[in-house]
Amino acid sequence: MNRLKTTLLLTLLTLLMVAMGNALGGKTGMVFAFAMACATNFFSYWFSDKIVLRMYGAQEVGEHEHPAFYGMVRRLAIQAGLPMPRVYIIPSDSPNAFATGRNPDHAAVAATEGILRILSPAELEGVMAHELAHVQNRDILVSTIAATFAGAISMVGNMLQWGAMFGAGRSDDEEGGSIVGTLAMAIVAPIAAMLIQMAVSRSREYLADEGGARICGNPLALAGALNKLHNYSHMIPMQEARPASAHLFIVNPLTGSSLMNLFSTHPPMEERIARLEAMAYGRRA
Repeated sequence: MNRLKTTLLLTLLTLLMVAMGNALGGKTGMVFAFAMACATNFFSYWFSDKIVLRMYGAQEVGEHEHPAFYGMVRRLAIQAGLPMPRVYIIPSDSPNAFATGRNPDHAAVAATEGILRILSPAELEGVMAHELAHVQNRDILVSTIAATFAGAISMVGNMLQWGAMFGAGRSDDEEGGSIVGTLAMAIVAPIAAMLIQMAVSRSREYLADEGGARICGNPLALAGALNKLHNYSHMIPMQEARPASAHLFIVNPLTGSSLMNLFSTHPPMEERIARLEAMAYGRRA
C-alpha cells in the first residue's frame, strides 16, 4: 500500500510541475520546466550520495577500523539479500544514521559516532536493518526524485510570481486562466509540492521500519532504538544538519517548535513505535 501511495504522490509532483510550466509559458514553458527538472534529477541521480556524505564529513571504514560494526552490517546485508554497502562513520555526537546511493549495487550506510555509543548491539542492528530496508526498497532514489521535483516547482513558482506581478503570463482570453489564476498557482503549487514531498518521506519511513524489523527479526529492538534516538536528538541536536537532507536520517535531525513539527519529513515517533510493537505482538497496526 505504501509503495502505491509513493507512486501516486510522485505522479502528482510530475503533473504539478507540468501544470506550472504550462501556466508560465504555455507549451514552451512546460517543456522548459520539465527539462530543468530532468537535468537536476540527472545530476542528483549520479552524485547525490557523494554530496551528502561529504556534507556530513563521513569517513569510509572497513573491517579493520570497526570490525564489530562492519561485521554487523555485512551480516544484515546477507540476511536482506543485498550486496555489501559501503560503510561510513560520521564524526558527530548526535545519534543518527542514514542510507544513500542510487541502487543496491551503489549503496552506502552511515552512522554517527553518537549512535554507536548509546545503542545496545540489538538496537543498533535494528537501526542498520532499517537503513538497509531503504536500500532494498530503493527509497533513496524515490526521495531524491521527490526532492528534485519539489525544488524545481519552487523555482518555477518564483518565476510565476514575478511574471504575474509584472503582467506577464497568459491573458484572460487565453486558454489556461488569468493572471490571478497564475499568481494563485505560483503561491499554492510550491506549498503543495512541499506537502507531497513530506508525504513521500513519511510513507517510506513506515515501510523501512517494517522492512528493517523483518530483516533483523526484532521489532522491539528497533522500537527501543527509535525511542532513544528521539529523546537524544533533542538533547544533542545535530548542528550540521541541513533541511534538504533531513529526510535521509532515521530520526529528524532538525529540532524545532511544535509548529515546525507539523512540516516534518518524518512521521510521529509514537506512531512508528506503536506499529513496531503491534508487529512484535502480532496485532494489526
